Amino acid sequence: MKLWQVWGIGPRTLLIPLFLLFLVALGDVAHAAQPLLQEGKRTVFQRVVSNPGAVLYADPTGQKTVRKPRTFTSFYVYARKDGMLQVGVSSSAPDGWLREKDATEWPQAITMVFTDQMGRDPVLFFKSHKDLEDLCAAASIKDTVEQYVTLFNTKNARIPSDCPVIATEPLEKDGHVSQKDFYLLPVLNIDTQFSVEAKGMQLLEVACLDPGVPGAETKKAAERSAAMRDTKGAGEGNGFGGMRTGIAFVVDTTISMKPYIDQTKQIIRTIFDRIQNSPAKDKIAFAVVAFRSNPKLRPKIEYNTRVISDFVSVSERETLEKLLVQLEECKASTHSFDEDSLAGVKEAVDALSWQTVDSKIILLVSDAGPLAGTDTSSKTGMSPEGMADYLRTNGIFLTAVHVKTPKGKSDHDYAEKSYRELSKLSNNRSCYLAIDAPTPQAGAPHFQKVGTTVADVFYKIAVNQIKGIKMEKPKAHDAPKNASPEELARYYAEISGYAMQLQFVGNKKGTSAPSVVRAWIADTDLTALEAGQGDAPVPVVSAAVLLTKMQLSQLRKQLKTIITTAEEAFLQDNENFNFYEQLISAAAQMSRDPSSFSSDPKANLAQKGVLLEVLDGLPYKSQVLNMTQDDWINKSTGEKEEFIKRLKGLVRRYEEYDRDNTHWEGFGAKDANEWVYRVPLSMLPWRSSQWTISQKSGSALLALA
Repeated sequence: MKLWQVWGIGPRTLLIPLFLLFLVALGDVAHAAQPLLQEGKRTVFQRVVSNPGAVLYADPTGQKTVRKPRTFTSFYVYARKDGMLQVGVSSSAPDGWLREKDATEWPQAITMVFTDQMGRDPVLFFKSHKDLEDLCAAASIKDTVEQYVTLFNTKNARIPSDCPVIATEPLEKDGHVSQKDFYLLPVLNIDTQFSVEAKGMQLLEVACLDPGVPGAETKKAAERSAAMRDTKGAGEGNGFGGMRTGIAFVVDTTISMKPYIDQTKQIIRTIFDRIQNSPAKDKIAFAVVAFRSNPKLRPKIEYNTRVISDFVSVSERETLEKLLVQLEECKASTHSFDEDSLAGVKEAVDALSWQTVDSKIILLVSDAGPLAGTDTSSKTGMSPEGMADYLRTNGIFLTAVHVKTPKGKSDHDYAEKSYRELSKLSNNRSCYLAIDAPTPQAGAPHFQKVGTTVADVFYKIAVNQIKGIKMEKPKAHDAPKNASPEELARYYAEISGYAMQLQFVGNKKGTSAPSVVRAWIADTDLTALEAGQGDAPVPVVSAAVLLTKMQLSQLRKQLKTIITTAEEAFLQDNENFNFYEQLISAAAQMSRDPSSFSSDPKANLAQKGVLLEVLDGLPYKSQVLNMTQDDWINKSTGEKEEFIKRLKGLVRRYEEYDRDNTHWEGFGAKDANEWVYRVPLSMLPWRSSQWTISQKSGSALLALA
């Protein structure tokens, strides 16, 4: 029996209401709410962040409260009416209305992140631009900064009402801002006109607050008190005690590395002998990961990576000794002089029990450079740049020990460049050690001293912490010149040890970012600038952009299109294949609006709409977005290869972002595609870090040069 027979109606009668329902549904889709677009954009929506105390209302009258959103929740703007904003955490539907005065415009979604404190001064938040200018013009920046730090570091100190500083980054006693908490430092304005004699400094207007959750302050206070109670006893009540250090040796186990494999074993045994009867014997643990290269190309090399031992301490020495027997040199040659060291590093990050330690150290040891991420035999496909970001995201400090042998002379420059990039810290300094090894007999003792020095520094930190003695703040921002490998090893261990000590305290106390609605900061350490230390400024914050899962996915697809087209053009290498026009054609096919692509041969990739519009307008000069057809034609073969190689490395890093379950923030959005990730600007398709600014309608806006 048919449906219309059951209902007692004819088939045509049934079609009429169904057709009407279809039209209604179609109308609903057509009129579905969509956020307002930013001026001049086709796909980028207007965004704001909520200020402390903001209230979400049911309608623009502001009479009925929906809820109080988390401070600095990122909202899309759907409508503007009589000083009210209709907003939503999702781009698919609004949630309510905010008073315009309770929200801050945030067009580029740029946020800053505090760099690790490795001897730099804490960031000071100034009431006004002029107050910060006055500091830069002070007779002694160092003395003035110290006065403010001392004032805010004094218990129960009364801050004068006319004090130009309204807050500071958490001070040493409270440690670094807890890595377990998501915080925002939205950039509201940038002054690139003002400068001191030193180079590279910018003044930024920011907002700042740990977004938290409703009632989080009470919960955090309780957790903080409990954490401090747990650390009391044996001089640990200051919060610096209890830290456990994990040192992972990631060792090249190819044929030429035998002397250094033996030394690695000896370093671990020497330290274990020393701390056998020490009160700090359980505060330091070792792990070992071995790497070679792709066994599919040479089966006799047996493995690409292998965890020899997870973290073990003195009490488990017998177990470790049995495992160390497996740490042997390969009996066959690999297919290339370069080895898969990045695979070894990633194996260490992913497979070791880092959750059991607080300070996280990797010592990478190799006499060869890493397989390039574009090499089909590379296990990770990642670049040193991307792997360094992966390490920073996981709070792991890596020191690269590069053994320079005569056999690898032609590889030295490539290996050094790669390992400097891989070992780069958040302050842009690299933990790279070169061991000159004209013979194994000459090189092995130097390596033994380097490894022992690093372990010894962390052993002393552990002993002092048990005694209640915190590590002293490092005095220098840069490595000592003409230093020996052992001296450099000590310096790198001390600055990273200090930074990790502050991270440990911050995590224990649940230290939050300061609560500041609007303030001005300098993006570099002013004291270091005044002292003229180093060849480059010491950054106190680094820039990141909030990208949603959908935006990151789309960016990955777009970069893959560029890579595929560039490789085809590169392989064909003839005048009949126009890479640039092929790329525009491919991008147009991907676009929802193919007609929007410009046919102007002088237009760059951003103007043609090849990449996400959200990237166009960021305050950094772009190597990719600004590329024109002539730019591609004029690139040398090496430059084209480097261009493709870097984009491939970025794509692999984006895939890791997508798999990262711990660093996405939803701000209450139910749809996971609306969650955001703080992607460092250094991980976007360009390298330059020069801020630019433009003026429009009397207000400062960030712009791409």
